[in-house]
Amino acid sequence: MTPDYLSESLIHDPIHGYISFVSRWGLEGHSVSGSQSRAQAENSLSGHLASKVTPMQEDEVSEQEIIDHPWVQRMRQIHQLQTAWWVFPSAEHMRFQHVLGAMHLASRCISQWYESLCDACENVPSKAHVESLVRLAALLHDVGHGPFGHFFDDHYLDQYDLTHEDLGSHIIEHELGDLIRGVRRNPNGVMKTLEVLDPKQVGWLIRRPKSQSETDGHPDWLQKLRALFSGIYTVDNMDFVLRDAYMSGYNTKAFDISRLLHYSFFTPQGLTIHSRGLPTLINFIETRANLFRSIYFHRTVRALDIALEELFPETMKHLFPGNPLDHLDEYMQLTEVSFLVDISRWSKSQVPEIQALGRRWDAILRREVTWKMACERTINFHNADSMRMTIYSEPDLLLKRVRERLPKELRAISLRCDVAQHYHRPSAKLPVKGQNYLLDPAMGDAIELSDDELFRQLPTSFLIFRIYAKDHGHEKILNEALNSILGGAMDAKTNM
Repeated sequence: MTPDYLSESLIHDPIHGYISFVSRWGLEGHSVSGSQSRAQAENSLSGHLASKVTPMQEDEVSEQEIIDHPWVQRMRQIHQLQTAWWVFPSAEHMRFQHVLGAMHLASRCISQWYESLCDACENVPSKAHVESLVRLAALLHDVGHGPFGHFFDDHYLDQYDLTHEDLGSHIIEHELGDLIRGVRRNPNGVMKTLEVLDPKQVGWLIRRPKSQSETDGHPDWLQKLRALFSGIYTVDNMDFVLRDAYMSGYNTKAFDISRLLHYSFFTPQGLTIHSRGLPTLINFIETRANLFRSIYFHRTVRALDIALEELFPETMKHLFPGNPLDHLDEYMQLTEVSFLVDISRWSKSQVPEIQALGRRWDAILRREVTWKMACERTINFHNADSMRMTIYSEPDLLLKRVRERLPKELRAISLRCDVAQHYHRPSAKLPVKGQNYLLDPAMGDAIELSDDELFRQLPTSFLIFRIYAKDHGHEKILNEALNSILGGAMDAKTNM
């Protein structure tokens, strides 16, 4: 089929090359009004494309209208790496580039997996419908994020029992729903006449399952598509691993995405990878874990997070009125850019409380990091109970014991402990278990990926435990104190 060049626009992306989307200009260029026939519309097109292009309906919405909507354009003002951009100078990319990349990957997935989805499920909508649905879910999966991304979830939204996914689902349904229902096509196809996208399905796809049995009455084909957003390898994490590795300078080609997609398909069990593709998936998982170790959990990145954590509750009292669900207009204007501009002015305030906060923020903006790492331990866990059974599960108690082993004159020094944990793969304790499967032709039917012997050799998770002090000079004595607590029983305590 000849592409519809009139309705297609291209973005050049350093990770994926050209990313295409349906443009507003293209729709206006060959839309069909109530007084215009299809034949007239086709005759208005040039060359041999006339008979190959499906004319736009008068009320049709282009993908560009959603991309250009303020809720999505807001992503240009929130960094993809919440504080790591302060440490890695080239990692200045924003969530906007990431969601476009995720949208592109959603199309790649459907291009390769749609036929297997039809074989695995009944009553699957047209390919254009499914592709448009997952493209929009990928484009909008981060639309609920606040300043500093996941940090904002933990240190502001949590008090309202919300996550950015909860906010994103609400925004998708109630702020962008009419636009979503008006989308009829993507760069690769046009939906059938009576097909209409459901914003509730888009909002449901982006939310992590709270339990393995959660279906909310959605059809089987949609439940299987959720693996593109909540499984082990998703359009979200496949893009951010490639993008963050490239932009930070960690690796220009972090993993072989083409091979991973090639060996993946749907079975009645769910999203399945052929045994020939398993080494590539394991390489992806290990690369993602190394990004957490090297970039997201870098010692200075975590020190900045500690500094922000100390200031954030008091700061937000002056910047935002309350629950974002009750203040959506104000939330749309709250971005990382607006946040940093506002707090950069506070040191000149005439209000003493705000001025004091402003001076502390000025120090962070100058990268005068308050906390210096003194001790670090990295531990791998091979089952879901391992962390709970170690001394690292009670970091405050561990820090207290470290203090008790310091000389009396040092026991009152300022110390902070930090625990950063990353899950390599699902375990029986995690709700995303059951999203991914493995097909080994020698074994017959697809099995849950976590049951595979090779996959089980990967750690379930790893943890980085650090102790920070206000200045350097105490590293040796703090390490000695920590070692005296861990002793020679460290391997047994961590169930390694």
